[in-house]
Amino acid sequence: MFKSSRSAHRAIVPIAALPLMLTAITGVIFSLLDQKGIEADWLMQIHSGHFGPLNLQPYYAYVLGFCLLLLISTGLVLWFRTRRRPAKQA
Repeated sequence: MFKSSRSAHRAIVPIAALPLMLTAITGVIFSLLDQKGIEADWLMQIHSGHFGPLNLQPYYAYVLGFCLLLLISTGLVLWFRTRRRPAKQA
C-alpha cells in the first residue's frame, strides 16, 4: 500500500489534520465574535461537529482524538527511524 512510512505519513497528515484545524479555527473565530457580541451559533455548530445534515456531534471528540493519535504515532515512527540511522562516514 505505502512504500515507506514517510509516504504513509504524507498521505495521512492532510486527512487527519483537517478536522483538527477546522475545530481550532472555528473555536477561535467564535470566541472573537462572542466577545464582540455577534451571534454566531452556526459557527459553534461547525466547531462541535454538526455539519448541516451530517451530525457527528456524538462522535466528533473521538474522531479528533483518533486523528491526533494517528498524527503523533506516524510522526514518532518517522522520528525514531531517522534517529536510529547511523551517521554516514565520509
